[in-house]
Amino acid sequence: MNSYAESRSRAARRKGVSAPAYGPIDAALGFALFYYLVARGGPTIEAVVTELFATVSPATVGFGLAGFLWFVFVVTTIDQVRRQLAALGVGSERDVSRQARSRGPPSSARLAAYLGLILVGGGLALATFASAIDTAIALLPALAALDVGAFVSVEFVVMVVFFVSYSVATHSLDRLLIGGLRALLSTPV
Repeated sequence: MNSYAESRSRAARRKGVSAPAYGPIDAALGFALFYYLVARGGPTIEAVVTELFATVSPATVGFGLAGFLWFVFVVTTIDQVRRQLAALGVGSERDVSRQARSRGPPSSARLAAYLGLILVGGGLALATFASAIDTAIALLPALAALDVGAFVSVEFVVMVVFFVSYSVATHSLDRLLIGGLRALLSTPV
């Protein structure tokens, strides 16, 4: 006798829905970087906000940052759960149809390309990490003062290279691992 979950899973496969959905590794690594930036930049953010608004205490700013981190974490988690459920065929028709358009297991050429992008993007991100984080934190006061001249520098370009390469590496890692998992799950036993 078939269970409800098995019949839903078969229905999802008939519709062409690919499970698991792409995105959870990319989202987790993106949140980890965001958390690190907020944690490292917290004292600078507190100093900038308390300078702009004299009535706001640093403890209030710290509490606001912590609340903001929790908010981003909860929204990211809900989005990833919704995406995974849509990949299984559960959810609104719009979510399910969007997941049905996503590719199934990647080809070996696509996996090799993802591996190459991980190596290049990860290497660039690793090489520019410290400088990019320091630049991002140093630009916070310039951003508050609307000093456009601070954004025209070699350090700013290095920071942009870091964020782009980190994004490429995490996206490729997500596609490689989830695609590999899809390939394992799609092979007949």
